Amino acid sequence: MASEVAPWAKTGGLADVTGSLPEGLERQGHHVTVILPRYRGIDTTGCDVVDRHVVIGTLNTDVRFHVRTLSERRRVVFVDVPALYDRPGLYASEGRDFADNADRFALLAAAALEFAITQGPVPDVIHAHDWQAGLVPVLARSVSRYRGQLTSTALVFTVHNLTYQGVFERDVVPRLGLPWSVFRMETGEFWGRFSFLKAGLTTSDVVTTVSPTYAKETLGAETGAGLDGVLKGLGDRYVGILNGIDTRVWDPSADPFLPAVYSPENLAGKAVCKRALLARFNLPLGDDALARPVVAMVSRLVAQKGLELVRAAAEELAALDATWIFVGAGDETYERFLTGLAARFPARVSVHVGFDEGLAHLAEAGADVFIMPSVFEPCGLSQLYSLRYGTVPVVTAVGGLDDSVQPYTIRARHANGFKFRDQSVPAFVRTMKQVLRLFNDKAAWLPLMERGMKADHSWQTSAREYVKVYRRAQRLAPARGGL
Repeated sequence: MASEVAPWAKTGGLADVTGSLPEGLERQGHHVTVILPRYRGIDTTGCDVVDRHVVIGTLNTDVRFHVRTLSERRRVVFVDVPALYDRPGLYASEGRDFADNADRFALLAAAALEFAITQGPVPDVIHAHDWQAGLVPVLARSVSRYRGQLTSTALVFTVHNLTYQGVFERDVVPRLGLPWSVFRMETGEFWGRFSFLKAGLTTSDVVTTVSPTYAKETLGAETGAGLDGVLKGLGDRYVGILNGIDTRVWDPSADPFLPAVYSPENLAGKAVCKRALLARFNLPLGDDALARPVVAMVSRLVAQKGLELVRAAAEELAALDATWIFVGAGDETYERFLTGLAARFPARVSVHVGFDEGLAHLAEAGADVFIMPSVFEPCGLSQLYSLRYGTVPVVTAVGGLDDSVQPYTIRARHANGFKFRDQSVPAFVRTMKQVLRLFNDKAAWLPLMERGMKADHSWQTSAREYVKVYRRAQRLAPARGGL
């Protein structure tokens, strides 16, 4: 169960994972049901309909489930409660979280379990994602209606970003009909309030996160967001699995967003994409411009993504022999900074404020270099897109960036990019200077591109690791008992 699943509802990487992992599991022979809210605009034409009554504490409502069969082994279920989900945003409107988000996602958790026990067969594993699904394992362990039928069902919980925790005032506990046993330091109590995320972490059989390095980082106070002690307490029940990407959507040899396609065996189309990218951003198209590297950044414009570092290094970066392209939206401070930078260096810097899927694909294909100087990054997907598109990534050595990018050295036979560990202007600029020097050495540069393009970035590898987790959780589930 998840609060967002691509292509039906998406605000970030969570939707990409929940949209792609089920298909990876299906290819290995497993039956998968995905459950999410029916948000405004989701078309349920042709779906089968199931009506149930769901009660959780003071929430007492009729729920309509729209069931869409995607294949013989995979289906998606939309939980339809218009009063809760038919809104202009998934979690917020005009920058403010909906005041009843605790109720919205508590009801979603209860509805998912209701569907699981009544629309059989009872699942072997229930996999919940992020704080919005944090009450799934809580209700499965504490509510007799669910606990009795899910005794041997394994409960797996994945945290995609520990920063977002779903913390609410303590009065949410009785209002949602939860036992006070969940409001203990060992379960969901968090500094006098109730955390959906912490409750999910402490009541699941196995907890995963989206990269091995992020799993290690979150065991420390600096990255653990106040939950490092909880994660340490899980011991070997806490593991990191690197995300994959949808290699059909992100495929330079068949990408409908590109003016020309290409492959490791024939890179000619990448030069066409570079010219189109420069033209789209109104940048020079002369021989000199085409010969120098294009460096792209497609990102949410927030501090986590390294925008403070980019701003601090801007003068030195703009002086390098490269063209810079930025695509994204977010903090107005960074939007103004980038548009101002482009105004000062119109022949070398260009910015598109906002997000455009086609433009993101063109940037990945047309750029030579992709930067992700993130302060922290649980997994990251853009560096995987870049590798797939032969666009060499430059990243900070954090989270999934550290796991997926192997840094260039003269002797590194498996190198596919560049990375630096110190979040400082000297380290960033020094790395970029190394990148630009190597760009002119095609005998060294082309192997970097080809390694990235030929590697397996699909969900098949990740799905196999999740199956191992599911099997382990099934062995643990009977011993876990109720709350």
